[in-house]
Parts: sequence; structure tokens; C-alpha cells
Amino acid sequence: MEIAFYKYQGTGNDFVMIDDRSEAFPAQNLKLVQRLCDRKFGIGADGLILIRNRKGYDFEMIYFNADGSQSMCGNGARCAVAFSKFLGIIENETHFLAIDGPHDARVVGDWIELGMSPVSSLSNAGEDFFVNTGSPHHVRFVEDVASYPVVKEGAEIRYSEPYAPKGTNVNFVTPIGPDEIHVRTYERGVEDETLSCGTGVTACALVFGYQNELHEVKIKTPGGKLKVRFSENADGSFQNILLIGPAEQVFRGNMKVEI
Repeated sequence: MEIAFYKYQGTGNDFVMIDDRSEAFPAQNLKLVQRLCDRKFGIGADGLILIRNRKGYDFEMIYFNADGSQSMCGNGARCAVAFSKFLGIIENETHFLAIDGPHDARVVGDWIELGMSPVSSLSNAGEDFFVNTGSPHHVRFVEDVASYPVVKEGAEIRYSEPYAPKGTNVNFVTPIGPDEIHVRTYERGVEDETLSCGTGVTACALVFGYQNELHEVKIKTPGGKLKVRFSENADGSFQNILLIGPAEQVFRGNMKVEI
């Protein structure tokens, strides 16, 4: 089988993108997904995204982590919107479906404003926090995230008993301004630090915004800068959440694979 693919990145979080409106890609073949995402034997990516037709929506985004597991991915969703515009499926606004439900998004120049699912609450996890932004996220504030052992500490929390058996993503945060934070993320499914995690920075921004009475937070990640804008309800829930950041096509190609 020959697969035509495109490579996109959003603040360093990179994805293999496939136009699968014909549904020719064998989505149940998780070994194939793993191989395509492998940086030594495949194309190399943090995840793989299929774009498919779905009645009532402009498109459906089917997202796989590099290990073949599925979840919501904010950076991946922004890339899916940019890819769908490139394919001519949408113009500058879209209503699409992801694993956690419907999303709206808008293309503004090279940046994508992605509507995230509402968040019902922030939970305490000891001295840390837990937030589900379509994917589960543990949030820990540290003194100097730039020098923090993200992989070692992240792996311990990711596999810890409170999150068994599926585990969680883990984010480490240092405030660097009155409305800005520096975030590094250990991402489950990748099992390593990634340069950026969209659902992760959204979780961190909600916690920091809640603590400091903010409705827009700027985020620095190793892969670039993002913004999260949101409104908070009287009951402590959050809505109108926008993840705002770039999405860029890097290259395209074809790969022959045995299935």
C-alpha cells in the first residue's frame, strides 16, 4: 500500500496527516500507526491524524498518539484545521468532530483559534491539580521549569496509582510574568517530553487563570508560544475556551508499506 501523507507541526508538536476521506487507511492497524510515527523506521511524529467525512460536520479528526492510543490533541486539532483548509474542505471557519465531541475553529492568518470543550472543574491532586481538557492532565507548579527533570518526574506521576490503569499527561509550570507561564509536558502515548501539548497548556492556563483572576494567559513552551482565552462561571466551571497558536505544513511525501 502506498500512503500519501503530509507533515504538520504546531509549536513543535508534529503530526503525520492523511486525507482519508475515502476511508482507505486501515485505522485498526495500530502497528502501522506506530510504524509511521516511528522516527527511526517511519516518517516520525508525535501522532497521526486522519481527516474523514462525517455527516453534520465539515470533517472528523481521528487522532492517534505515537503508540497507537487515542485521545484529544489540541495542537493536532489546530493542524487538522490548517490541513483541512489546505485540502479545500473549509475556508476560514469550521465545525468539526474529534474524539471528545464537536469543536469550532477559526483560521486567522497563520494561527488557528481552536474552541476547546468546556471544563467542569479543577481538582486538587495533593498540592498539585488535575484537569480534564479532553485529555487528562496533572499540573504541578515548580520553581524553575527550565531545569526541572521533566521526564523522570513526569514518568513517575504518569504511572502512579491514582491514575491507573490508563495514566495521565503531566505538566510542569513556572510563572514568568503576571499573565504568562512557562510549561513543559510529559505526554502519555509518546512516553517522553514533547515540545508542546495543546490540551496540556490549556489545563495549565485554566489553573493559573483561576489563581490570578485572569481570562487570557500567554504560554511559553519549548516549541513556541501559545495563548489560551476563556471565561469562568460562578460554579467554577470554564467555557468559551480558545487555544490559539500556529499550525504549519512542513513537508509532504509518499511511503510504501506492507499491511
